[in-house]
Amino acid sequence: MPKTRPHVVVIGAGIGGLCTALRLAHAGAQVTVLEQHSTVGGKMRTLPSIAGPVDAGPTVLTLKHVFDHLFTSVGARLGDHVTLTREDILARHFWADGTTLDLMADPAQSRANVANAFGSHAAKQLDRFTNRTAKLFAAFDVPMMQSPAPSLGAVAAKVLHNPQLIMAMAPHQSLKTALKYAFDEPRLGQLFARYATYVGGIPEKSPALLSLIAHAEAQGVWHVTGGMHSLAVAIADLATSFGATFHYDTTVTRIETTNGRVAAVHHGTSRTIADAVVFNGDPNALPARLLGPDVAKSTPAKTPRSLSAYVYAFASTPRGLPLAAHNVLFADEPLCEYAPLRKGEIQTDPTLYICAQDRFGGNTPAGPERFEIILNAPPIRHIITRHATERKASCLTLIANKLHHFGLTFTPMPKLDSLTTPQNFNQMFPASHGSLYGRSPHGMMAAFKRPTAQTSTTGLYLTGGGAHPGAGVPMAALSGAHAAAAIIKDLSLI
Repeated sequence: MPKTRPHVVVIGAGIGGLCTALRLAHAGAQVTVLEQHSTVGGKMRTLPSIAGPVDAGPTVLTLKHVFDHLFTSVGARLGDHVTLTREDILARHFWADGTTLDLMADPAQSRANVANAFGSHAAKQLDRFTNRTAKLFAAFDVPMMQSPAPSLGAVAAKVLHNPQLIMAMAPHQSLKTALKYAFDEPRLGQLFARYATYVGGIPEKSPALLSLIAHAEAQGVWHVTGGMHSLAVAIADLATSFGATFHYDTTVTRIETTNGRVAAVHHGTSRTIADAVVFNGDPNALPARLLGPDVAKSTPAKTPRSLSAYVYAFASTPRGLPLAAHNVLFADEPLCEYAPLRKGEIQTDPTLYICAQDRFGGNTPAGPERFEIILNAPPIRHIITRHATERKASCLTLIANKLHHFGLTFTPMPKLDSLTTPQNFNQMFPASHGSLYGRSPHGMMAAFKRPTAQTSTTGLYLTGGGAHPGAGVPMAALSGAHAAAAIIKDLSLI
């Protein structure tokens, strides 16, 4: 008798769910993906504009080798499914006094740019900082990010084997404090402190170890032709070619268990029997009982939330600043920039990230261009949800004033319906409180407190930015690899 293929249901088609589905379908499982939205991608989403679809989530690919490995692991080649272009300029940074700084893919060019902007001493400090972040990334990649369940013991052994890492880690310092010692030039400290927000943290409360994020970006930034959503579609198409099936506009209401093991998934009036279930959503949805009482204790409850954001996605014609594809407009007062966020309030003097999506590859298009502007915000548990329209309008005014402060104008100025709020994100990703990065990265032990792929419920697994190893497209993809490996082992697929 032929062996019956085990059936795995993946709830959610974000990047973690897609990577899990692809690996499992290739391994021979019967894979069904249930997605509540009308398309794949999760936070890797687009919105319509007069110039075409605008990325309204991640805009570029970093740590490309993670996706190279994903595709080769199923006998495919990344370059045959998406077109990637490496960007020369990592980001262009603007300060209101007229100072600009381009960080480049070529480290020598970055060093020269820092020397021109801030002097030779600042360039030497950049060298030391770059060397330190490279050592940290190399040291913690395997025992932390590549490990399905990192242990404090394994990390401690790594550090004891190389005691120099202790100084590089600055274990008792926040990222902000460590950068104060690293750079005499406060604007460089302000620049690299912003990397904490990449994983939803505030520099004053995030561990100094997060400086290694700078090295992840320095390894290369790639633009995906057609936008980041194209990568999600490519992974879904490849999974489909191995037999995975996708169902959209499908909301799961309950995960059913029998004797402590997953048995079925309920959606609408349907009940789908499953040998394993992968949840690609905010882990907070489980203790919130959004997937029923059977799995409510599968993960810890009330985990601290990372930052949210106001995200502006629109098309318009810019004037006033020589924009690159990636741009940062810094706050005037770095010492108090994040103070409102610490109190759960909206910033008054924020830093803005601006992606000019039609300027990748050094292009300068004529006519309307596609833009994404991101303003960091607290999760909605800190915000009274009444008067949402007024708050949205005030946020729009805050962004407009910051743009005007730098002499940047858009014609026409985008309207309220181009702005996605923390409340909107909570609606799209239930139980997230609008948090875009899952659990807060604050505190030295935060990385060890994220839920791993395997839960306390047999047959239920987690993937996505809310699970280990954390937020960001490459990390979510790695979480998919961890979940798939656990399922392949548990179901004896190989």
